[in-house]
Amino acid sequence: MGTIHIEAMEFYAFHGHYKEEQIVGNKFLVDLMMETDMELAAKTDELHDAVNYQIAYKIVKREMEKKSKLLENIARRILEAIHSELTGVTKATVTIRKMNPPMGGKMRSVNVTQSL
Repeated sequence: MGTIHIEAMEFYAFHGHYKEEQIVGNKFLVDLMMETDMELAAKTDELHDAVNYQIAYKIVKREMEKKSKLLENIARRILEAIHSELTGVTKATVTIRKMNPPMGGKMRSVNVTQSL
């Protein structure tokens, strides 16, 4: 077993509970970790024997483009899509960070992490 990490994928998207967030948008950073059996890919050196992390990126990008009110909803959609569209992923964890959230004080980000 092994893990594939795709870190700090950056997206500008229109997620948030408040109407202003859905209009103005914000920067989001997404980390994805996928557990998979890497033994065959390590032996054959062939992409078709591995989890293709370019496809994983495209899944995350597609789900980030869909408006949502909650980070929890986005995280769940990403995880479900990863499991249904990528063969060989035994477990996945996603962290979504909303940068400079409108919470009435100065902070770098707020994040949600989910596993499936």
